[in-house]
Amino acid sequence: MYRYLEQRLAQRLLEFLRGRYPEATLPAVVIEQPPKVALGDFAIPVFPFAKPLRSAPLKIAESIGAEIGSIEGIAEFKVAPPGYLNVRIDRAWLAQALARDSVPSETVAAGKILVEHTSINPNKAAHIGHLRNAVLGDTFVRLLRYAGCEVDVQNYIDNTGVQVADVVVGFTHLAKKSRTEIEALTREPRFDYYCWDLYARVSQWYEQDKQNLKARSETLHAIEEGNNETAAVAEMIASAVLRQHLETMDRLDIEYDFLPRESEILHLHFWDAAFAKLKDAGVLIYENEGKNKGCWVMRRAGTGVTLAEPKRKMRQGAQDYDSEIDDILTEIGTQAGVDLGAREISEEDQKVIVRSNGTVGYVGKDIAYHMWKFGLLGRDFGYRKFYRYPNQHECWISSVDGEKDHPHFGDVAEIYNVIDARQSEAQSTVIEALRGMGHNEAADHYTHFSYEMVALTPRCAAELGYTLSEEDKARSYVEVSGRKGFGVKADDLLDQLIVSAKGEVDSRHPELADEERQSIARQIAVGALRYFMLKYTKQSVIAFDFKEALSFEGETGPYAQYAVVRANGIFNKAGMDADDFAGKVASKISAEDFSQFLNGEAADEIWELWLASSKTSYVVNQCITTTEPAYLAKHAFQLAQLFNAFYHRYPILSEANEKRKQFLLATVAVVRRELIRTLAVMGITVPPVM
Repeated sequence: MYRYLEQRLAQRLLEFLRGRYPEATLPAVVIEQPPKVALGDFAIPVFPFAKPLRSAPLKIAESIGAEIGSIEGIAEFKVAPPGYLNVRIDRAWLAQALARDSVPSETVAAGKILVEHTSINPNKAAHIGHLRNAVLGDTFVRLLRYAGCEVDVQNYIDNTGVQVADVVVGFTHLAKKSRTEIEALTREPRFDYYCWDLYARVSQWYEQDKQNLKARSETLHAIEEGNNETAAVAEMIASAVLRQHLETMDRLDIEYDFLPRESEILHLHFWDAAFAKLKDAGVLIYENEGKNKGCWVMRRAGTGVTLAEPKRKMRQGAQDYDSEIDDILTEIGTQAGVDLGAREISEEDQKVIVRSNGTVGYVGKDIAYHMWKFGLLGRDFGYRKFYRYPNQHECWISSVDGEKDHPHFGDVAEIYNVIDARQSEAQSTVIEALRGMGHNEAADHYTHFSYEMVALTPRCAAELGYTLSEEDKARSYVEVSGRKGFGVKADDLLDQLIVSAKGEVDSRHPELADEERQSIARQIAVGALRYFMLKYTKQSVIAFDFKEALSFEGETGPYAQYAVVRANGIFNKAGMDADDFAGKVASKISAEDFSQFLNGEAADEIWELWLASSKTSYVVNQCITTTEPAYLAKHAFQLAQLFNAFYHRYPILSEANEKRKQFLLATVAVVRRELIRTLAVMGITVPPVM
């Protein structure tokens, strides 16, 4: 409701000013939030309108406040020097709308949105760093769906890359396992853990003798070529590890719709189709000399204009390439402020897309893949069912042939790629390639959802059994390394969180059955982990710590869960069902009664709680617009914090005034509902007790 009022207020203010000043070009209305509710609920700085309206800000504010007229949901305008409009919401109107759970209709973005996240190499167990990617991506999916958007969730699988090749080398050269023996191991419950250790051993083997790297090169070539014994072993290993990745993420209630694999991008010749389009558009050029001789290259993102526009102009008007292309390049370069007369890109500015041996690099395959995502490639995957979740949701995987009946994937209107900050250049290169081919609209709707790494506090690393040097102990965080075998497996982390939470639940609720205590411990552990991964802004390095994550106090998942448990406890003690009360009693409270208990300075504290409860959709929109889910975690914490202060201050069930008692219970019901919704968008459920 808060967002609805904000939008209505901005629209009405612009309408008013356009009516008074029809010739003026007006800037957008900026609406701020005052530091205290006593000052108002919205603050509008009028200064941006002074120049186009040729009037003093204070005079404009006075005119608006006196003449704009009534707006539903707005109680009062107050002018504040030197040029602010402080706006007070009609508290009774908003409270009544919240109690009735009125949801204003909003325009939903047209077209399907694709969110790609997790994308773990299928060569070993998932680790703590992968969890940040998956939790960020899954939460963003939930944010979009909460806003009413249609979303496809994809998890890209690089099953033909170096990491998979290294594990195959480990099995065939170090462990000396036959295909039959490997197949038997894939059926073991901790096969991904076996691969974790083997991957570290292979890395050490390479370091012992660089000649051993020949095994990697040969294995990688065989995997990419396909239809051979090595490729079959790689497929078997990658598929087995992938299934265990899906099981790991399912423990955190994270699901996927489609698993596109690099093997199909290769075997279905996606790159061939993309290569032809890139060359035709002039995005790629062939290098005849220098260190990149024999390579197909494009200009690195951010280093200047590409050759695409000159090439298009040449096709349109130049008949003789050799005689006219230099003139065209000079013309375009002059317009852009750069020298393109020599039609060369410096080696420093070149990004190699196809190597001199003819193999395409990661970025090239990624360009082809994203052309498919936007429906620009003219080719499609085959599809087959791969994994069915306990809730019967079907996850599909790419294949060469596939099943006849399948959902439609790809051809989307917008893309969000959840990939860590180290991939920024590669992501920018894909976007520039799209622009170079003339697909500006697609490029404009392609977002790199970037984030930083996850490390461990020294205390957490020690608790997980790692031996730390004195230097490590003195650091604020300890980095992990999969190649060195130093890191935290996702399942181990979750298991230990559950054990820790179970110990707390056992001590508090020994009367409950062990199975129920285990279920509660899982909810607390998942809530703690997901909240911890979300409360930091994306560009912050996270140093994970068990004690901090599981705390029932402070900015944690358990703290927010506990606020809902407390709210449930109030209704349980009163012998009421919270949802039933919200529908039958809270929604029937009159505007007069709400006005009686919410107006006046003495009511500001409770009003602040109602106002915060009205902001769920506002915060969701903020998270989507900025691709920053941390705002949602802050919202949950603020709601829980305000509710706990309310809980301790007001004796709700012993309130003698029946109307006031119903109002206080309505406050509890509304906060409870919004906290549950907010936590659900974060992928966090609330246990019955804590």
